[in-house]
Amino acid sequence: MDNAFARDMWRVLEPLHAVSYFAPDCIAANKAVGLRGFWMGYFAARSAPLGAVGPSMVEATFYNFHPAMVRRAIPDAWSYATPDAVIATRTIAAAAVLRNVVPDIVTIAARAVPHLRDAINAAPDGGRPLFAANRDLPTPGDAVHALWQAATALREHRGDGHVACLLTEGIDGCEAHVLFSASTGTPEQMWRDNRGWSEIDWQAARERLRERGLLDAEGLTEAGSALRQHIEARTDALAMTAYRDIPGMVETLSILAPAARAVARSGEVPYPNPMGADPA
Repeated sequence: MDNAFARDMWRVLEPLHAVSYFAPDCIAANKAVGLRGFWMGYFAARSAPLGAVGPSMVEATFYNFHPAMVRRAIPDAWSYATPDAVIATRTIAAAAVLRNVVPDIVTIAARAVPHLRDAINAAPDGGRPLFAANRDLPTPGDAVHALWQAATALREHRGDGHVACLLTEGIDGCEAHVLFSASTGTPEQMWRDNRGWSEIDWQAARERLRERGLLDAEGLTEAGSALRQHIEARTDALAMTAYRDIPGMVETLSILAPAARAVARSGEVPYPNPMGADPA
C-alpha cells in the first residue's frame, strides 16, 4: 500500500464519522442531553474525550476555528452536560443514524471493526491528542457503536497529523482555509461562516499568503499549489502510519466504501462541507 491508501480510507471513514455533526437526529440528541445550539454540541461532542477542558485546549487541538467561536461554547458546555454523558450521547445517536441509512451496517461493522482496531492499536500517538483521547475510550460492545468510534479515532489521527503539517509550514488556522478555498474553488463564505473568521480576518490571512508568494490576484501561485500538495502528501504519509502492515486493510476499505456512499446518498451529510471529504 502506498500513502494514497490513507486518503482513500479517510474518504470512507469521514462520512461515517460526520453524521455526528450533520444528521438532524444527532443534533437533536446533543440538545436533549442539555447542550445549547449546534456549535455548543459540536465543540462539546468532539472535545469530550479530552475531559472537561477549557477553551484554550479546544482552540489548540481543533486549530482552525476563531478563538471567539470556541469560547462561546466552551467551557459553558460542561455546566449543561458532563463529558461522559456527551460521549455516550454522540455514540448512540451516530450509530442509530448509520443503522437507518446503511441497511447492512451491522454486517459491515462486524467485518471491519477488528481490522480498524488493529490499525488504531498500531498507530503512533505522539503529538496526536485528539486521537489518543479517542483511542483510550472503552471499545463499545455494540458493533455499530464500535465502528463509529473507530472511524472517529482514525479520522482524528489523520487530523492531528494534518495540524502538525500546517504548523510546520507556518500556516495558521485562517490561512489554511484561504489556501483550501483558493485551491478547490469552494466558497469563501462557507469557510468564514463555519469557522468564525470575519472578512477582515480573511483578508489579513490572504495578505500574509500574498507576502509569502503563495497567493496572487488569480488565486494560488505555483508556490502556493506546491505547498498545498506537499501538505496533503505529508498528511497522507503521517496517516499511513496507522495502516501500513496491518493485515486486511485493503479488504476493509472495500467493505466500508458502500457504507460511505450510502451516507452520502442519504443527505445526512451535506456536500460540499467544511470537512472536505467526498466519498463519491
